[in-house]
Amino acid sequence: MDHKNSYSASYAAAGVDITAGYKAVELMKKHVARTRNEGCLDDVGGFGGCFGLPLAGMEEPVLVSGTDGCGTKVKLAILMDKHDTIGIDAVAMCVNDIICCGAKPLFFLDYIACGKNVPEKIAEIVGGVAEGCVQSGAALIGGETAEHPGMMPVEDYDLAGFAVGIVDKKKIIDNTRMKAGDTVIALASTGIHSNGFSLCRKVFDIDNNNPKLYEPLEQLGGKTTAQALLEPTRIYVKSILALLEKVDVKGISHITGGGFYENIPRSIPDGLGAKIQKSAVRVLPIFDLIAKTGNIPERDMYNTYNMGVGMSVVVPADQVETALEILTAHGETAYVIGEIVESQDKVILE
Repeated sequence: MDHKNSYSASYAAAGVDITAGYKAVELMKKHVARTRNEGCLDDVGGFGGCFGLPLAGMEEPVLVSGTDGCGTKVKLAILMDKHDTIGIDAVAMCVNDIICCGAKPLFFLDYIACGKNVPEKIAEIVGGVAEGCVQSGAALIGGETAEHPGMMPVEDYDLAGFAVGIVDKKKIIDNTRMKAGDTVIALASTGIHSNGFSLCRKVFDIDNNNPKLYEPLEQLGGKTTAQALLEPTRIYVKSILALLEKVDVKGISHITGGGFYENIPRSIPDGLGAKIQKSAVRVLPIFDLIAKTGNIPERDMYNTYNMGVGMSVVVPADQVETALEILTAHGETAYVIGEIVESQDKVILE
């Protein structure tokens, strides 16, 4: 589209340069193109994203949606002036949620609010969104970039989005078949993922751009604290979809804000609980650093962070080896952390 005649000096004087928006769209098109799949019907830039539903073989197709953002992790991305991975987090928080009920992600839309539209930075952010979509198999079919002068500093932005997936109704994972004796398997996280950053900001004095954030630490494998914190959220979609083809998965939990105590219960029916062996949890070094630096009690850590477990799945005990083989073959670090028991407490950590 030709935008030569689309310029408002009055709007620009008020802080919004609409031509910057057009440039951003042009720069992001190459990223969006990477995410196209069989359902895409048009290109980015229209008023709505169109998607053809893949209904073949489904008896009762059910659409599943999820929406989320990156929280205050964006603050660290801004401080580090590194914007190419935060979009992965935005996608991950949505698609990792909808895969918990067995839904295959179809498409994603993003929303970026910024103090000033710098096309190159917006395109960098969207590049990360596109990478997250590629990792999950979702198409990026649209989005919105809104310039908010006066609402936030010119260098600031916030990022959110939503995903839509599909699953046959009879294949929805609803925990109704879970029973005592089933096994809980952990899928390793890449680190903090996208939750608990308000506490991290306090512990590491991030808002004041603490110089220690940028010092390499041996306990973090030579990474700086900032690098470890900004590590993007792992996307588990393709691994879980492969698992669902061969294993009777009875429950899935995406471990986000609220940690073990808030998220694992969401996949456990009344009368049962997940008995987790803390000694089996492979806690990542970044969590030890947070606990030590901030003097955070162990229970608060497990009630805030994923502690190295980004997702847990419940499978029959006699299918554990098959499950581990499939997950490992798809690049996951997967291991047993507990079992389902009869209990009024949904989570028992011991």
